[in-house]
Amino acid sequence: MGDTTTASLANNVAGAIAAALDWSSSPDSRKAAVSYLETVKNGDVRILAGTAFILVKKDWSSGIRLHAFKMLQHLVRQRWEELSSTERRDFANMAVDLMREVADPSQEWALKSQTSALVAEIVRREGIHSLQELLPSLVSLSHTGPIQAELVSMMLRWLPEDVTVHNEDLEGERRRQLLRGLTESLPAIFPLLYTLLERHFGAALNEAARQQLVIAKQHASAVSSILNAINAYAEWAPLADLANYGIIHGCGFLLSSQDFRLHACEFFKLVSARKRPVDDSTGFDSSMGKVVEIVMNVSRDFLYKSSSNPVSVGDAEFEFAEHICGSMTSLGSTNLHCIASDENVLSAYLHQMLGYFQHFRLDLHFQSLTFWLALLRDQLPKPKIASHSKVDGSSNMGSNSVADIEKQNVVAFIDDDMFCSMLVASFQRLIRKEKIPPDTAVPMGPLELWSDEIEGKGNFSQYRSRLLELIRFVASHKPLIASTKVSERIVMILTSLMASSRPEMDVAILESMQLALENVVIAVFDVSVETNSGSSGVQLASCRIFEGLLQRLLVLKWNDPSLVEVLGQFLDALGPFLKFFPDAVGSVINKIFELITCLPIILKDPTANASRHARLQVCASFIRIAKAASQSLLPHMKGIADTMAYLQNEGRLLRGEHNLLGEGFLIIASAAGVDQQKEVLAWLLEPLSKPWMEQEWQNAYLSDPSGFVRLCCTPLMWSIFHTVTFFERALKRSRVKKDNVQSSTTSTLTSLHPIASHFSWMLPPLLKLLRAVHSLWSPPVAEALPGEVKAALVMSEVECFSLLGEVLHKPHKGALSFADGSLNDMNKEGYVEPSETDIRNWLRGIRDSGYSVLGLSTTVEDAFFKCLDVDSVALALMENMQSMEFRHIRQLIHLVVIPLVKSCPPNLWEGWLEKLLQPLFLRVQPALSNSWSSLLHEGRAKVPDVNGIVAGKDLKVEVMEEKLLRDLTREVCSLLSVIASPGLNTELPSLDLSGHITRIDASLIKSLDAFANSSMVSFLLMHKSLAVPALHICLQAFRWTDTESMSKVASFSGTVVTLAILSSNMELREFVSRDLFYAVIQGLTLESNALISADLVALCREIYVYLSDKDPSPRQILLSLSGITSENLLAFEEAMKKTASPKEQKQHMKSLLILATGNSLKALAAQKSVNVITNVSIRPRNSFRETNEESADAIGLAAIT
Repeated sequence: MGDTTTASLANNVAGAIAAALDWSSSPDSRKAAVSYLETVKNGDVRILAGTAFILVKKDWSSGIRLHAFKMLQHLVRQRWEELSSTERRDFANMAVDLMREVADPSQEWALKSQTSALVAEIVRREGIHSLQELLPSLVSLSHTGPIQAELVSMMLRWLPEDVTVHNEDLEGERRRQLLRGLTESLPAIFPLLYTLLERHFGAALNEAARQQLVIAKQHASAVSSILNAINAYAEWAPLADLANYGIIHGCGFLLSSQDFRLHACEFFKLVSARKRPVDDSTGFDSSMGKVVEIVMNVSRDFLYKSSSNPVSVGDAEFEFAEHICGSMTSLGSTNLHCIASDENVLSAYLHQMLGYFQHFRLDLHFQSLTFWLALLRDQLPKPKIASHSKVDGSSNMGSNSVADIEKQNVVAFIDDDMFCSMLVASFQRLIRKEKIPPDTAVPMGPLELWSDEIEGKGNFSQYRSRLLELIRFVASHKPLIASTKVSERIVMILTSLMASSRPEMDVAILESMQLALENVVIAVFDVSVETNSGSSGVQLASCRIFEGLLQRLLVLKWNDPSLVEVLGQFLDALGPFLKFFPDAVGSVINKIFELITCLPIILKDPTANASRHARLQVCASFIRIAKAASQSLLPHMKGIADTMAYLQNEGRLLRGEHNLLGEGFLIIASAAGVDQQKEVLAWLLEPLSKPWMEQEWQNAYLSDPSGFVRLCCTPLMWSIFHTVTFFERALKRSRVKKDNVQSSTTSTLTSLHPIASHFSWMLPPLLKLLRAVHSLWSPPVAEALPGEVKAALVMSEVECFSLLGEVLHKPHKGALSFADGSLNDMNKEGYVEPSETDIRNWLRGIRDSGYSVLGLSTTVEDAFFKCLDVDSVALALMENMQSMEFRHIRQLIHLVVIPLVKSCPPNLWEGWLEKLLQPLFLRVQPALSNSWSSLLHEGRAKVPDVNGIVAGKDLKVEVMEEKLLRDLTREVCSLLSVIASPGLNTELPSLDLSGHITRIDASLIKSLDAFANSSMVSFLLMHKSLAVPALHICLQAFRWTDTESMSKVASFSGTVVTLAILSSNMELREFVSRDLFYAVIQGLTLESNALISADLVALCREIYVYLSDKDPSPRQILLSLSGITSENLLAFEEAMKKTASPKEQKQHMKSLLILATGNSLKALAAQKSVNVITNVSIRPRNSFRETNEESADAIGLAAIT
């Protein structure tokens, strides 16, 4: 092609690029321009190259030049093989010449970067031998000036980055060849980089000293580019090469330069985290030793300056120190063996890491915490860690690498003073900055505490959990030191508070030490494993320390609610100590009752809520003491009972408080055996039985809705609430331990259960109460309700914000959160007219606790089903099912239906399951179907729960609707999964996975009802009133975009498929072969199902392998797909016959589905890289319809119904 023609084409391409980039052009013009450019890119490769090389010249605008560079890169990546070897060599040389042309101060950085990337791309595609050919030209170019050195460095940087960062173009052998070639080229690359680094760093300093700032900046840019290149090799190049060619030394020298030290820190961050290779330990260790020496020297200088004159350390220096601390942490977590080889170095290193841990700057302390956790974690026997670790997954960072060496030798260098310093620093940081009052009596100094404004470190609870884990580690290793230090710290704070005129102002500081005390006591007195000392004498000495602390706590005479609450928490933190020192139990119990009674019961001023809350929290502390030291409390049971009875008779103990103390009493009794539990339950429950069973209140308030409305305005409502909640507590705390009844039969177990004899009077009134609660939402009743009661049926702001995953910072006065177990506003002995909030909380409490009582009762199998008839249960729970809101149905399923289904004996399935599951399924199936359809088509789930809620900027109603819909969907699908669980389908045989399509042995085929007595799924399928809605839910769930629900439905579907294969039921076989097979393939079109795509493919395989010879539907459905032919299907079947491996058969099925549908099965296409989030999201409404329409036509299924 002539020069005139090439120039003309270049002009046309330039015009097209300009039009495509010009957003002021019409859409049609831009579309035409893009189309033309694609034609050029896919046209003659030589014309493409010639045109692009013209357009990268300086004569064109930067936009056109950048696009032309991308065209050249496209040619190298996609069409390189179309050029001859001579043409490829010429192409490479021209690219290097381009580097010379753009090496000009006036050229944009983007153009320089694209030129360097082009040369790197050529080397990558052509092979590493091309680097050897180009290297002399590149070296010569780099010595020309700082800009040229910058360009060559950029190219050397791009080359390994394209290898270490995943690139689909470089897989397998080609990647290995390039890495091998790069490694062989390091003797040429590293000396060049070191020479350039030394030359341009020195030149930058000299030019800056001469005030030649422009040229100094060019040299500085070259240094930055060289460091970027070095860092690209630091991740993988042999460490010995980095040392031998001076790279480690050069980067270490730059740590002294304020301009380049952060850049150099990146190098040390990368090499510090390198792991010792198996085949090259000698060179690695000596090279890593140099890294250790450099980093520790810089670290030592900073710590000295920071401790001796902290005012002189600026923010820039602290930022630098954070990077150094990060490298120190990596060295200790990954390469501690290189440090531990020299005792002096190890000692210095540990002291420096302690210096960072103690540092007043939170960032430095936070980084070093990771090292200390990793170091100490493996010092303790695993059972103790497993028992008490509450730390998030991130705290495990580095534990594997640290475990590669014997840390016992390392820990020997941590002396007692260092452990003391660690504990003191940890204690000081167990509180947030926002909790510290301005004029605290406890001095905090310059310590930088955790603040809610901090970003990038998780939340405070995670950080505090890691601190507490470290405290446990130290306490287990050095119990006496930990016991002494925690006691001294608490006594010091108490002394400061006693000297303060307003000690309640500093309660947060005291409160923070409660967790420290709790974790130390747990570690010291945990008998599941031995401490390092293994000596009972250590525990005895610790007992004396904690005895002294306990005496200090017992003599405190506080009557401020906040201080009383904290004092109760300190007493329960000493629970494990009381197990070893039972002599102190009596005084602790007396103190608990003293704390309860020292606060007033009823006050009409604002302090009433605080007092009630504190009293309840002290009662909760009694429960925790009972858990930790139950056997030590057995001798005091009569005294506790007498005190409780006395205080109740005197009117000094509220019902909610009595319930909590009673729960603790049950915990104590459980340590004495079943008979003692029965006696305690009788003592606690018999006073409740008479008023609970009285027909007078039941007839007056539970016979009709109007009576129940009156109940909501009487003091009796709170008495009923406390009765129901205590039933729940009693059930939870009176379970029989398995080791007591291992050899017992079911009937014996029931007779042993201490609460079974109380069901006959507990449960019938509860069912009536729940029926009355449910009736309020039925339309005829709801319309006639008084205003406050009607308003109470609507979700509160607290509930709304919890659905959104947010916190309501200013709840309404008196609002109650059931989630935290608080019962503040339920203690209404000092009765006042209930508000809307009171009624709402009461209804929710009755419903949730009532459901829990029923669900827990079902686990006492025979007792529950014998004392109740199914009609009364169905009437109470299902009569108003059609009026129930989504959140209520979800709770009912979770707390009652699922436990009942799990516990119902097979001989009672016929009587119980149909009457309970049929109305439930008939309600949820159309409700879910309609809401999901609305969500997917209109962007609104339209659930009944949000009726009456006004949308506003703080209440995102649409998001709440979706959350409610997903929650109910998941619970319903969980129910189906439970029904299909192995325990409820015990005699369902496994499929014969012979692999050949020769089908199941005919002797295994039975009628569906033959499985009905041992398989709940079979029982469900035998009853059409249950089967039809359940199977509709199953089919529709495959089109719902919820991964969690789909995983549960898949397990249910698997059992249905098994029954279709093993039974002779033609209707079921037809359903599975046609409807379910079609639905599963549809499910694979949703990207949200990527995580469970393997399960869905397995379902397709089972259906096709075992049923395609009995029903034509699977073949018809596959042949209806747009990309499959009969030859493809025959080849697939032949491949399936040749393998007996289910895994290989699944792979064949997956390959066939991908072939048949192209890219339509998004779940299969996305499963390698997808990170599915199925939680609530806000999306444009229009997107739902578009997405649904695409998926509906994506797989081209024929009209098979």
